[in-house]
Formats: sequence, structure tokens, C-alpha cells
Amino acid sequence: MSWAGPEDIYLSTSLASYLDRKILVLLRDGRKLMGTLRSFDQFANAVLESACERVIVGEQYCDIPLGLYVIRGENVVLIGEMDTEREELPPHMIRVSETEIKRAQKVEREASELRGTMRKRMEFLDFD
Repeated sequence: MSWAGPEDIYLSTSLASYLDRKILVLLRDGRKLMGTLRSFDQFANAVLESACERVIVGEQYCDIPLGLYVIRGENVVLIGEMDTEREELPPHMIRVSETEIKRAQKVEREASELRGTMRKRMEFLDFD
């Protein structure tokens, strides 16, 4: 249980208020991790229990279990508490297996690379 209470106004910006709660962590490389915050330090290094990585491609998603996970603070962009009362995802999202989401990621990455290549080839037209 968290030791920070509503009367601790000086801790409102601290991670202490998130201890033992389910949080979402957005990392610098774009990954989204979810889990229960068990520990942290002054550098925002954090330990998540029952962590999983949420991968979203289009309207498909997959939660890849990671277990106990240590996050280095310099990689953290955003940390926020997840609302356990609300539905986590819109109803149109489809849960798929880990292999399916990896395949979808590969297809999306290849399409993005192709768009970049096409853009470079068309630069000579100078549409500006």
C-alpha cells in the first residue's frame, strides 16, 4: 500500500503516490509498458511487477507479458496511473496473439520504409 495520502501535498509530483498502483509508462523508443509500480528512486528508475508491453498496430493490439521489469529513468517519457474502473481500450480494438502483432508490426515497418523511399525518389519534382 502507498504511504502517500491526499494530505501529502508536497508529494503530489512524486512517484510515491503511484506505489502499489497500476501504471502506464511511455518510453523514449515509443514502447508502452503497464504494470504495478513496486519501487523507484530519485532518478525515476522504476520496478514494475506483472509488467507487460502493449503493442498497438492499426486496430489490433497485444499485451506481451514481461514479468518483473526494471526501467532505467533516463528512458522514461511519461508515467501515469491507469484507471482500473474504465475500459482500457475502445471496443473496436481487436486482441491478437503475439505472433500476429509481430507480423503486423513488420508489415507496417516495411510500408513506412517504402513510403520514405518513394518520397526520396520524388524529391526531384520539387512540388513546393
